[in-house]
Amino acid sequence: MHLFRTKSVEQTIAETGEEGHELKRNLKWWDLAIMGVAVAVGAGIFSVGAQAAAFHAGPAVIISFIIAGVVCGAAVMCYAEFASMIPVAGSAYTFTYTTVGEIVAWIIGWDLILEMLMAGSVISKYWGVYLNDFFDLMGWDFDTHLAIGPFTIDVAPAVIVAFFTTLLVFGTKLGARVDGAMTVLKIAIVLFVVIVGFFYVKAENFTPFIPPSEPSTSSEAVMNQPLWQWVTGMTPSIYGVPGILSGAALVFFAFLGFDVVATASEEAENPKRNVPLGIGVGLVLVVVLYMLVAIVTTGMVSYKDLAAQPDPSLATAFELVGATWAAKVISFGIVLGLATVIMVLLLGVTRVVFAMSRDGLLPRGLSNTGRHGTPVALQIIMGVFMATVAACFDISMLSDMVNIGTLSAFTLVAISIPIMRRRRPDLPRVFRVPGNPWVPILIALANLWLMVNLSVVTWLRFVVWLVIGFAIYFGYGYRHALLGTGELVDADAR
Repeated sequence: MHLFRTKSVEQTIAETGEEGHELKRNLKWWDLAIMGVAVAVGAGIFSVGAQAAAFHAGPAVIISFIIAGVVCGAAVMCYAEFASMIPVAGSAYTFTYTTVGEIVAWIIGWDLILEMLMAGSVISKYWGVYLNDFFDLMGWDFDTHLAIGPFTIDVAPAVIVAFFTTLLVFGTKLGARVDGAMTVLKIAIVLFVVIVGFFYVKAENFTPFIPPSEPSTSSEAVMNQPLWQWVTGMTPSIYGVPGILSGAALVFFAFLGFDVVATASEEAENPKRNVPLGIGVGLVLVVVLYMLVAIVTTGMVSYKDLAAQPDPSLATAFELVGATWAAKVISFGIVLGLATVIMVLLLGVTRVVFAMSRDGLLPRGLSNTGRHGTPVALQIIMGVFMATVAACFDISMLSDMVNIGTLSAFTLVAISIPIMRRRRPDLPRVFRVPGNPWVPILIALANLWLMVNLSVVTWLRFVVWLVIGFAIYFGYGYRHALLGTGELVDADAR
């Protein structure tokens, strides 16, 4: 069994010109940068920093963001090098297929589907929740819930998913333009809230900056402690240096968007320049925004006060200082923020499935494209699935589950850099990761370290998802892959 068979770069790039399976290139670097900001700056910017401060790191959550940002930035360098060589849909899945092999590429593709599809479903669900909260705050008598016999369905998730699915069917460029306009407005709201919040900041709330470590009092402390603490038999704890690291693993969720952006490489104009530039600019903007929000949140109120709240957020901090008016602004910002995230996740999951289908690992019909240069049927299928799950089911999905999929992809992409340098030193690289092979290896180890700082229950769920993926791969993907059947044609033969 040739589980580690690899595609050549020439074969991979040749596939992008296959009639009926090609995507249209019309995205510029700022489209990609805005796309990254759109998916990374969602409701999480109003909550994830506050939660990491309250239950993990205290004011030192600022350091957690720096650590997560540096690790993500380093991983982005690896993505940029690959994107400059292989500007093809699929992101980490495609990159690993050309280097590490098919079975590893399948694992990464399967993880990315989990990450994006489930995150999109959860966020669509919460979009409906926050939309109704916004209506209540504004005093508007409107509810998006619809009673059908004994069942109550929230139609808001279906509406927002249908809206963005329609835009993406008619072209990625159109969707990116609408998403960009909403993202600019969202950033303006974030900056407004941050500026106002600075007037409430008190220096004493930053002391102690790194709270001393203390035992966790949570009833689920064992299952929610970092994996490495459980393996070493440590008593579950919060704060201190371990709290900064577990906080970094949690806030890594903020940087989810940048592997999603890489899935759109095949639709970028001049991808060898625009993809690295777009991802890099977007990452810098996101790090700055999250750092500002973290400083304001921990400076307005003590982390102990945040920890006393059931679901701490930036709005909680404003309420504790008496600025309840800010809740309306923040609520509107969350509604906008979640909407833009949904569009990018819809695009991302569709492009990963598209790439896997075009390779034969999933049914080939899913990768057929229409006259607008988009996979119409697949886009609609993903939209229907995401909307159905979001509208009809109660979803409890930890951001950690999304993180572990992202970090596993980042790890394998980093490892693939020195492998590709050795295998294909002849390929032109507009951007190169410095310090090969040691820097890519350190990047992979840094991502692995964040992974082992995720909770035990997250790892258990991850293993179950992988088992399901292996069953599909050996039951269908391995036997139908074009690379194994001999149907994959080299570039020179086209």
